[in-house]
Formats: sequence, C-alpha cells, structure tokens
Amino acid sequence: MERCVCIHGHFYQPPRENPWLEAIEIQDTAHPYHDWNERITAECYAPNSASRIVDEKGCITDIVSNYSRISFNFGPTLLSWLETSSPEVYQAIIEADRQSIEWRAGHGNAIAQCYNHMIMPLANKHDKETQIIWGIRDFEHRFGRFPEGMWLPETAVDIETLELLSGHDIKFTILAPRQAWRARKIGTGKWRDVSRGQIDPTRAYLCKLASGRAISIFFYDGPISQAVAFERLLNRGEDFAARLLSGFSFLRNWPQILSIATDGETYGHHHRFGEMALAYALHHIETAVPERMINFGEYLEKNPPTHEVQILVNTSWSCIHGIERWRSDCGCSTGGNPGWNQGWRHPLRLALDWLRGELIYGYEHMATEYLEDPWRARDEYIGVILDRSEVNIETFLRRHAKRDLDGNGKTTVLKLLEMQRHAMLMYTSCGWFFDEISGIETIQILCYAGRALQLAESLFHNGLEAAFIEKLRRAKSNIPEYGDGARIYEEFVRPSVISLEKVAVHYAISSLFEEYPEKAGIYCYEVEREDYQILRSGRSGLAVGKLSVVSNITRESEIISVCVFHLGSHAINGGARTFLGDESFFEMKHEMTEAFGKGDFAEMIRLMDHHFGMHNFSLKDLFRDEQRKILDTLISATLEEFEASYRRMYENNNMLMGFLKETELPIPRAFRTAAEFILNLDLKRAFSGKIDEDRVRYLISELGKWNVTFDAVDLEFTARYRLEEMMTALEAEPLRTGLLNEIISLIGLVVLLPVEINLWETQNIYFKLAGTIYGDVLQKARTGDGDALEWTGTFRELGQMLSFNVSAVLPEG
Repeated sequence: MERCVCIHGHFYQPPRENPWLEAIEIQDTAHPYHDWNERITAECYAPNSASRIVDEKGCITDIVSNYSRISFNFGPTLLSWLETSSPEVYQAIIEADRQSIEWRAGHGNAIAQCYNHMIMPLANKHDKETQIIWGIRDFEHRFGRFPEGMWLPETAVDIETLELLSGHDIKFTILAPRQAWRARKIGTGKWRDVSRGQIDPTRAYLCKLASGRAISIFFYDGPISQAVAFERLLNRGEDFAARLLSGFSFLRNWPQILSIATDGETYGHHHRFGEMALAYALHHIETAVPERMINFGEYLEKNPPTHEVQILVNTSWSCIHGIERWRSDCGCSTGGNPGWNQGWRHPLRLALDWLRGELIYGYEHMATEYLEDPWRARDEYIGVILDRSEVNIETFLRRHAKRDLDGNGKTTVLKLLEMQRHAMLMYTSCGWFFDEISGIETIQILCYAGRALQLAESLFHNGLEAAFIEKLRRAKSNIPEYGDGARIYEEFVRPSVISLEKVAVHYAISSLFEEYPEKAGIYCYEVEREDYQILRSGRSGLAVGKLSVVSNITRESEIISVCVFHLGSHAINGGARTFLGDESFFEMKHEMTEAFGKGDFAEMIRLMDHHFGMHNFSLKDLFRDEQRKILDTLISATLEEFEASYRRMYENNNMLMGFLKETELPIPRAFRTAAEFILNLDLKRAFSGKIDEDRVRYLISELGKWNVTFDAVDLEFTARYRLEEMMTALEAEPLRTGLLNEIISLIGLVVLLPVEINLWETQNIYFKLAGTIYGDVLQKARTGDGDALEWTGTFRELGQMLSFNVSAVLPEG
C-alpha cells in the first residue's frame, strides 16, 4: 500500500499595520530590521523559498524551495505585506504553488485561510461568511486558481463554519486529532469514540452536515507535530525524517497519509535553521525511501474518504479548553508571568461584541440608503481592498449602488465598508492569545476598534467611543500602572488616531527637511500643494500654505491651512485646520511670514495660538519613520561632536593605553569606551566604501587588542550589505574576474570578524550563476580560452569560500 507524507505549514503573522496609515511603522525591537515582519521574513519566509541541502561536511549541495514540496497557507494580510515589501519572496511563494501543480497531478500546495485570523466559532454568521469569501477571493487573486482547502484560524471549528466552507465549494480543512468526536466506516451504523485524540490521522474523513452537504477533514499527527514545534526535532534533519516515517504502520491496509501541521514560522524563526532540517527531510523522503511527498488535494482525489467523522464543536489546536482562550480566563497562556491572570479576556470580548452590534445597526441603517444589498456589497468589497484604483472603485459602486453617487455619497459608502473591515480586524485572534491586555497584539486590535469608532463618528455622530471605553474599564491589566482597558485605550490608541489635519502637518514638518513634489504620497494619503511657501533663516525655517489632502482609502478630502516653524534642534511648532477661506488664510500667511522675517518667535507662537487654537502639533506628532529620519538629521551634528571628542581621546591616549596594557595595569573605562566607539565606527565605514584590506585588518586587530566589544549587529548588517551589493554587481556583469577576486578578498576579511555573517543572499546569487553562466564559460575554458579558464577557477574558489560543495553544484571542469 502507498505511504505518503504531507507537511503543512501555517504561515501567519499578526497584522502590524497602523490602521490609519495602512503601513507598518518602525519597530525598534526588530533591529536591525525595520519591523518584525521584515525580520521574520529574513529568518523564515525568505529562507524557505531557497533552503539549503548540505552534505556530511556541511557544504551546500543544492538550494530548493520548501514551499514547492509542502502544503501551506499564508495569511492574506501577511501576503499583502509581502507583495509590496518583499516582492521576491512573494513571487517565490506564488511560483512554488505553480510548480507544485505540475508535480502533484494538478493540485497546488497552497490552501486558503479565513481572511484575518478570526476565531470562527465566536464570530456571527455575517462575519463568518465574509471571512470565507474574502479568504477565497484573496487566494484567487494571488494564486490564480480556486482553493481546494481552507485553514481555519487556530483550527477553531463549529458546524456552522463547516457548512459555510462546504457551501462555498471548499473541499477540505485540517484539524487537530483532539477535535474529532467519533468516527465510523461510511455505510456502517457503528460509531467509535475517538474524542481523546484517538482518531487515526492517516486517512481523510468525510464530515456529513445537516444541510446535506459534506466536507472532508484531515487530522494531523498530533505527537509528531508537537515534537516539531516544541521538542527540538528540527535540530537534525535526519531525526526529523526518521520521526516522520515512524508514523506509518504496516498493519494498516489502506493508502496512508502521514500529515503534520505547525506554524510555518517554526522553520527558521522559532527554530534557527529549521528550514534546512525541513529541506533535508523532504529531500530524504523524495530520494531515499519508498514513501513519497503529497499534498492534501492530490491524496483526496486518489483516495476519497472511506470513513466519516463527527467533530467536537467549539474546539481548537491551541486551547485544551476548546475556544476559551479567546473569551475567558481558562488558564491557557504563554507563561513566564506567575500570578498573572487573563480575566481581561471576557470583558474585552464583551466590549467588542457590543461595539460590533452598534456598528451593524448603523451600517444596515445607513447602507440601505445607498446600496442594493449592504451585506453582499461587504462580501465583494475584498475586490476593492485588492485594487483601490479609481476605475475599480467606480466599477464596484456601479455594481452595488442604488443610484449614481456624488463624491460625498461615494465617500460615505467607502467609509461604511471600511468601518466594517476594521470591525472584523478588531477580532483578530492574537488580541486574546497572550498574557496581558497591554501587549502589542491587544493594543493592535484596540487600534482597529479605534479606527472603526472614528469612521462611525464621522458617519453617525453617535458618540459610541465613550460607552466603549467605559466597558473596557472592566478589563483589568496585570500591570498596576496600566490599570485597565480604558486607560490602555486612552494611552495607546487615542494618540494614534490620525486625521487629515495630522497628515497635512506631517507633510508640512517634513517639507522643512526634504524636498516634496507638488503632489506627494504620504502612506495611504495624497497631498497636493495649492499655495505653499518655505522660508529659511539660519537654522530656523517656516512652512506655510494650504494643502489638499485626500485619503486613498475612503476618498475623503479636505483643504487644510498649515503653518509650521522650526526654531532649531527639535523645537518645532505647527498648526493645521480646515481652510476657512482666502481672507482668513492670507491674513494668517501674511502675519506669520512677517513675524518670521523679523525673527519675532514669541509673536509667532502667539499668532499660532490665535490662528490655530488647540490644533497645535510638534515633532512628537510626526509619523514614526519620518520622525526618526528627522531626528537623525537633527542629532547628526551633535553626534559628530561626540565622535570628534572620542577620537581625540582615543588617538591622544593610544600610546598610554599600550603602556598600561604592557605593564598589566587596568586601562581606564573612559579610554576603553572611546576605543570601542571609534574602532567600531571606523570598521563599519571601512566596509561601507571601497574596501581597504590593510585598514580593515588593522581595525579588527585593534578591537581585539583592547578587548572591547564588537558591535555585532550593525557590523554584520554592514558587511553583509556590502557583500550582497558586490554580488548583485557580479550578477549583472558575471564575467568580471576582477570583481570576483574583490569578493573573495572581502569574504577573507569577513571571516576575521567575531560575527557570523548571513550569507543567504550571497549564496543564492552564486547558485543562480552556477546554474546559468558557469556552464557556458566552462565550455570556452575547455577550448583553451585563458580568460575563461581563469574565471572558472576563481568562481570555483568563491564557491568553496561560500560553503558550497562545488563538485555537486558545478558541472565537471
């Protein structure tokens, strides 16, 4: 009997976008990366698109895509980020699914996921329906085909969700073994209780539904999946492969499918080099054993279910209490904080359920005035989310609107639908998963609630926010200074709220430090100058004018008067308000420019209060990335002074430090600090420009000589970036033997650093050249071409330095 292995990876990250900007702002905890999505992409999503297979000496023999060999799903919100922020990885994922279709008898490895990781049994029917439809449409948009299966967030399941999946032609889903209740062979009357995880996971099961429909269910192997996620099974690819194959039994007389399911981030992020263990196991199974890899769709076509199952409703894979982790203090937590409780989960859900109900009432009441079928329009709004072009929005509105809409009507409809989108995003499961209500995941879903409330207030003027905050008071934090959900909302959500005025003042402040075109994109807004002037005097500056600001999401627009002055350093004062007419605007502009021309800053502050009242802003109100960029500019002069002082201290006392070291006397801490700062700075600069090999070697020696700390993170990043830059140049002009030698020299320097350099991208480029250009050059070398002969020899040397088994990856020379 055939025996097949199916490894499923659930790739997903909590959405981290600022709900008002539709973008992720800088996250310092992810340094040296911009944010955690970027960091996890570097550690997991990218490595799995080009994973290494190594020999017994640790040398690379092949680079393969794990995605093309495993079953997987990606959260739609994550794929949306990857598409714009890491397009190479995104395309590799799409291409892997296309490749798998060729290998797996027309069945792709990718399956869909409910849109934003909502716990489906806790959702109302409208949300369940939309989550499934959006998940399907998003999948079709990206992968170009209809999904056979769908991943349920946290595998949380109930009968209504299965009915809806089946009703939308989803063939199968994947559950944990403990989610099965009882099973039997189709056509027999005898059920067998399997409710304690006793379901046999090596076949597909049919789940018959009350409507007369049915859906197939695969139950993954629980113990092996657990071992992969938590028992260090990925430390050795050999162990991983052996454990997978141990799940089969010769006593079974049917075609067996041994499937496991874990978070995709297990392979590389949670377990470093886990993607390599996965690649090895896949390679071993495909080449060395009688078992073979398969995906769920292919198995289901070849082996329709012979048994049926009934499930335990309201269960999940990550809460032994069912789905209580997302609505009560069930005891499930990430641990590490003795004495904490999760009593906040229940009142948080009650508050959001109340808000959802109020938003539904407002939506139905107002949307009925504009839309033929408000809920059908919401289901199809995913088409707008995927393509916010003017043409596509107009097509959507013509299809769903009761009548031709003017600009205000279009904005109203878009606001209603965006309010509903954020009302669903606020139920993203991560908000309840962790230990504390003040965690970033819970603050994120409260931000979605805040955006929904802002939209509701602009539409209905119903003052929901105060009542919502009052309900959050019942959700008590474990951290005394945070108090409760109400205080957390006030401290973290309200300051994040962005208005068109705030976008305008962001533009105005930024315009004092960088050039903008007449029309500029600021995240999901478009700003156009209508009357704008910038004046400068020494280190001071003034920007004053009126701006047209348009939201690309809701098409809401406004003409806004702005004035910002910079007094030097970080002292910035700005104001913005709705344009009140030419007379008022020109009066403000004249008075502010006149006061600035006189250098009367006290008068400018008085005028700012007079013209803008409470609508005042400072550098603190700038969006985080631009704020960081401007602060870096402002402090650069100060840092140069620090550098000059440290350099004098280090250079003037270098000989004294040497004498102290020679006589084994302690070197003053201040001297060591100066040496550490200057030598690390100079070393980073040495890797950034044209490489002076002697200079780099000297700096590395000096850092070691004084026994000071290498700035490992920044050095690794700088050296890696320089190496990748040179390899990219080689990819563009691969026959430059001189550049090949420069790269070899650089790698020779890099290995001297007490820092492990990530060579992933460098190795990828080498492997690509090995598969394309090397064979052609080798043919020339065989004809006696001296340049080609030199190039192939140098290229092989580079491969050895990059840890390749060159005999395996290069044609015979």
